[in-house]
Amino acid sequence: MITTIQGTLASATPLRAIVELNGFGYEVNIPVTTAEKLPATGAVVKLHTLVIYREDSQTLYGFATAAERDFFRLMIENVTGVGPKVALSIMSRLSLPLLESAIRVGDVVTLAKCPGIGKKTAERLVVELRAKVGVGESTSVVGQLSQTVSGGESTHRDAVAALIALGYKTADVDQAIRRATLALGAGATTEALIKRALG
Repeated sequence: MITTIQGTLASATPLRAIVELNGFGYEVNIPVTTAEKLPATGAVVKLHTLVIYREDSQTLYGFATAAERDFFRLMIENVTGVGPKVALSIMSRLSLPLLESAIRVGDVVTLAKCPGIGKKTAERLVVELRAKVGVGESTSVVGQLSQTVSGGESTHRDAVAALIALGYKTADVDQAIRRATLALGAGATTEALIKRALG
């Protein structure tokens, strides 16, 4: 099993990266959330990977963190109707913290907005994965994220919750906060992330 790949980033698109290693170029399918974190072409990159073997192909999937890779595997192994393509689409639309929160609180509306997912698939995600990500008391992502704000567990979730409370769309807010985190660094405060996202 190939669990990581580290080499030179030869090229990248929002859904694919070519990593050169020992004279070979490995094509790695990635979600947009990972593409946002890639270094410049020519730099060294490390991706946490999962290989999917089929009768006629071997496909390599890569993620910025081991947690993202593990969640991708969790979806394709446990949710009926969710294969690698759909799972990659879900993870391209929502960051892992927001995705886990949506499943935990049963926010089918947010999940159903991911490309390639209808209401039934979103409901299956909730039913089949909720126990694996923990059950929250709230019934919406906003409510769950608001609880997190009071607990101060994650600046990313805090910032997303604040902007959702102001009326912004969940997926748009999530993407804006991801970009702000990349620009300001992991140690940025919630306020700094919000200002950057709105700026």
